[in-house]
Amino acid sequence: MMQMLAAGGMPLLTDQERKPDIDNPRGYWEWEPIKLLPKQPERIDEAEGKAVKVISQLLLSLPTGRDYKVIFMERPLPEVLASQDEMLKRRGSSQSVDPALLASAFRDHLKEVVTWLEHRAEIPVCRVGYRKLLNDPKSLAQAVRDFLDRDLNVEAMAREVDPSLYRNRRS
Repeated sequence: MMQMLAAGGMPLLTDQERKPDIDNPRGYWEWEPIKLLPKQPERIDEAEGKAVKVISQLLLSLPTGRDYKVIFMERPLPEVLASQDEMLKRRGSSQSVDPALLASAFRDHLKEVVTWLEHRAEIPVCRVGYRKLLNDPKSLAQAVRDFLDRDLNVEAMAREVDPSLYRNRRS
């Protein structure tokens, strides 16, 4: 999504500190200081007018009194867990966590975040399904453009979608 936004002409807040690797060959598009959000919520002010990648856990630390629009990327949980597991294995981690326990924790977390967002009515949310994006990038790019109400290049956004990077498919 960050690559789509950049291609469309949306200013981003990234630092390119985390370099592309086998897990994300086109990069991570992150901004390291966002991890400080729970202790330094005012850091979000640096993202004004820009898109910044925020993991779901950190959304809960977004301070009030600011205008946000959240594009919430949704991917089937088994695929998220498989992707995380592959990444950890490649990095040499031998820690094993019960998959059922991990899945339950992730489901609980997502339920908490979705409930929190529902109670923050001042934060509009555009939910984007990962599989749907891969199957119909142009209409999803248009939906994102409409949601953000910005003059973004939908064609350029759609061209950024690379189905070959969809490697941890699960039924």
